[in-house]
Amino acid sequence: MSGEVKRASSPRQRYKEQNRAEIKRVATEQLALGGAGALSLSAIAGQLGFTTPALYRYFANRDELLTELITDGYADLAEVVERAAAQEGTAVQRLHALAHAFRRWALGQPQVYLLLQGAPVPGYQAPAHTVDSARRVLGPFVAVFEQLRAESDTELDRQFGSWIEQDGAVRTWVAEHGSTHGWALRAAVTAWTRMHGILSLELQGNFGGMAFDPALLFEIEVDALSRPATP
Repeated sequence: MSGEVKRASSPRQRYKEQNRAEIKRVATEQLALGGAGALSLSAIAGQLGFTTPALYRYFANRDELLTELITDGYADLAEVVERAAAQEGTAVQRLHALAHAFRRWALGQPQVYLLLQGAPVPGYQAPAHTVDSARRVLGPFVAVFEQLRAESDTELDRQFGSWIEQDGAVRTWVAEHGSTHGWALRAAVTAWTRMHGILSLELQGNFGGMAFDPALLFEIEVDALSRPATP
């Protein structure tokens, strides 16, 4: 135990972690300026005063850096959503808390949100573990729709139910959030698509020149989600 603490607090380890954090900070700035497609290890190295080969000691390539940014982003968003999920209240109140926590996080760091939820990065394939990271964000929504008893029996609900039955990882995931029902997962995915639709349009400036409040539009959508209807 003491050896682990010593290694974690050694000057070399602190220096390495500080440099990794700086690399990710500059990478996030690049995302804000030009999107994920503009991410350049050589440009990051130049800005930080590294040689490009020196930067490769921290991240082997662009994809490894992207993966860490995505993993960090999902972890941060998941913590925000989970804190909202821990609030007391009715299922409807908790749905609003979840949705608005999701929105605040996205508006607070739009470049990271669009990396997670935006268009695929050309030439990049996210590793499988990022799926688990994304599910961590969606899980509290599954739980709240289970509590809302968003029951229905449409073809889409049955498709989600079959997915749960056939995929052990999905079955375990929804069970951890108190559900085994296709309709609860369908409702959570529906919520995600509707929230993302508004947020992505808002973040990319597509509501410019329209005389309405995107926050009010989002609120109305969440109200509608709290009264689940047959899709």
